[in-house]
Amino acid sequence: MDTVSQKKRSEIMKAVKSRDSKIEIDFRKKIWNAGFYYRKNSPKYRGKPDLVFKRFKLVIFVDSCFWHGCEKHGSIPETHNDFWREKLGRNRRRDKEVNKHYKKIGWRILRFWEHDLKNNSDKCLKVAISAIELSRANKK
Repeated sequence: MDTVSQKKRSEIMKAVKSRDSKIEIDFRKKIWNAGFYYRKNSPKYRGKPDLVFKRFKLVIFVDSCFWHGCEKHGSIPETHNDFWREKLGRNRRRDKEVNKHYKKIGWRILRFWEHDLKNNSDKCLKVAISAIELSRANKK
């Protein structure tokens, strides 16, 4: 049972921001400080990646544990359970379709869970830089 009114819950959900979380900002700063430049949340690219490295044919997504159905930390709200199961299921299916799209056109795709960036952003940074450097080497 929800502890707030339907109207209040609607206001809360509308206030949820889907980008520019502190974790994303910190990760972007680390990549930028490492000397790699990118486009942020570009609607030109399928799935609106968090980071696009066009020159290196690489996209990076930062997936929220809730919205993308993390098996470790994701949860389904108790109210409107059927709605949320379907909504989060659609999100996961869309993520798979987006992955297939980028693979089909020869781009690399990285997805980092919110909890991975929170707990070990340096490791995620190394993975991202390795992917960029691998793409750079393949261009030569």
